[in-house]
Amino acid sequence: MEPLDIGVILPGVAVQHRDGIDLREAARHAENAGLDGVWHGDHLAIGAPVLDAPIALATAAAVTMRVTIGTSVLVPAIRPLAWAAKQIATLQHVSGGRLVLGVGAGGGPAQWAAAGVPHGERGRRTDTALDLLPALLAGRPTRLPDEPGGPTVELAPAAPMPPVWVGNASAAAIRRAARRGDGWFPSLISPAEVAEGAARLAEQAAGHGRRVPVIAIGAAAALGDAPGVPSREEIAAGISGAYGRPVEEVADIPLTGTPERAAERLAAYRAAGARHVVVGISGGDWRAQVDLLAEVRALLRADGPRG
Repeated sequence: MEPLDIGVILPGVAVQHRDGIDLREAARHAENAGLDGVWHGDHLAIGAPVLDAPIALATAAAVTMRVTIGTSVLVPAIRPLAWAAKQIATLQHVSGGRLVLGVGAGGGPAQWAAAGVPHGERGRRTDTALDLLPALLAGRPTRLPDEPGGPTVELAPAAPMPPVWVGNASAAAIRRAARRGDGWFPSLISPAEVAEGAARLAEQAAGHGRRVPVIAIGAAAALGDAPGVPSREEIAAGISGAYGRPVEEVADIPLTGTPERAAERLAAYRAAGARHVVVGISGGDWRAQVDLLAEVRALLRADGPRG
């Protein structure tokens, strides 16, 4: 059976304050527990306290040796492309080449307005970024058609281009992953939806003469029954409200209960084609939840989930 790597979203500012943990301790805890990666989202102005993704991940990279350092997901099109490339190259440098570049084009119109970038240009600018980032990171002279005057830039030092996982479950994201990505990275979808998307991904990648991208999923979890751990119903209601999806559509998405139960659920995603899962912790003490996720990982790498 193929392994399933498990990474975790680093705690946000509110959770850091609540649990008395900073990014350095959180990253070290995840690595020492045996998880495969630490990840951070990318937001600018969303009405809540959030840290800058490249700086947060550079902090995590500086105190770890083994884990993947991942963006879940970076929005390169909201930045000048040369600046995005410089941030990505720097993360590759300080992490020793451990970066996985999750890429998306999300965020509401207000966030794009805050960056001074037209919301309607997000798809085209994202495609341009995916096309040009390899040359920019390689240090080759590269013309930037979306910047005023179309300047040609040459960045140094060069850095290896990280694997690119295209975020979102949409048809456009699958097309983008098949054509330009190394991975497809949908979040909060069912195993059946993963299997359906995997089939489309394989067909479209073949049409471009490319290898089938790897599949990673984003998940939400709150394991065990300690005080403060939300129920599956509570997490599903939060997902429904945040993403405008019917609650019955997302009722089975959260990973809850025992590590054995979570391993059973993730085994279904693995059977559907997923090889990586990036978990956002929905409640409970962050350290304790990471330790429970490490138990889930061990179950999936042993004889399989029990009970």
